[in-house]
Amino acid sequence: MRRLLALALFAALAAQAATVGAPAPDFALENAAGGTVTLAQQRGKYVVLEWVNPECPYVRKHYASGNMQRLQKEAAARGIVWLSINSTRAGHPEHKSAAEMAAWMKRMDAAPTATLLDPKGEAGRAYGARTTPHMYIVDPKGVLVYAGAIDDRRSTDPEDVKTAKNYVRAALDELLAGRPVSTPSTPPYGCSVKY
Repeated sequence: MRRLLALALFAALAAQAATVGAPAPDFALENAAGGTVTLAQQRGKYVVLEWVNPECPYVRKHYASGNMQRLQKEAAARGIVWLSINSTRAGHPEHKSAAEMAAWMKRMDAAPTATLLDPKGEAGRAYGARTTPHMYIVDPKGVLVYAGAIDDRRSTDPEDVKTAKNYVRAALDELLAGRPVSTPSTPPYGCSVKY
């Protein structure tokens, strides 16, 4: 029964997922540091959206290896906005408060532009975010130009980061060089988003 419900949720999310090449859905989410952040506020800049859950071993792979933090810092140095979004529903055992998310990001030496909370799952569902991590890139005109996995190593082993093809880095390199993204969509991997 649980498997059928999970399949039904997956199908529903896929049916309403944001589409590469179309305008990215706007959102207004609580910033763990206080205030509200909207996608519309970022217009004119490249934006990376990272779905995150500190309890997920796939997320821990990318943070334990320093991979996610390196990407965040590279992005910041290039003028790219990085928004980490936690869509774990309120009441779920893995849900984190704003203070808990801020503390975890600090412990990880993470460097997103902002850490956002989506406990009702509205932004996650608008994008069709299915896993943590699930990555998206929005261009300065507000168009979704990448959606999918962070890389091609579907494992929880931090060592795999060393030999992985990083789709997000490759896409950002292409975009900043004035070229279209050669791989605009890949299947995401990781833990299910806890809607």
